[in-house]
Amino acid sequence: MNRWGWAFIAGIFLLVACGQPQGPSSGPSTGEIRITMTEYKFQPDTIRVKAGQEVRLVLVNSGKKDHELMIGRTVMEMEGKPAGYQEDFFAGLHPQVSGEKIEQEEEEAHAGFMVALEPGGTATIVFTVPADRVGEWEIGCFEEDGVHYQEGMKGKFIVER
Repeated sequence: MNRWGWAFIAGIFLLVACGQPQGPSSGPSTGEIRITMTEYKFQPDTIRVKAGQEVRLVLVNSGKKDHELMIGRTVMEMEGKPAGYQEDFFAGLHPQVSGEKIEQEEEEAHAGFMVALEPGGTATIVFTVPADRVGEWEIGCFEEDGVHYQEGMKGKFIVER
């Protein structure tokens, strides 16, 4: 085969490869978003969703320590340590939570809704994103009296129209 034949075949492969889905996405058209938690990060650390979209957050604790997920704005402190958010993204939403090795809380001490996972734990949080939550929020883990958050276990949760 001449070089034009090989170039044509290579071009076809490139077009096919570029058109294929690239696995789980954190893009707005994706209903299921997998979030892996380790010491001390979320992967992905930026998540984009659309208002009105039903979202399924699949949390996986691949670390050696307990980790939690909270979504909110404006970090509040207790005794000088980060302890949650003043504005809870999940306020009034009542998300559905299922999984194993999980702890689900909604209490004053943690300033809102959170799901904590033991090492090896998984959880799924299902909710519909309200239109009044458009904008940038933060995801964070406040385990060990805020040490996880201080070590960088945070990210962005962006709600688009």
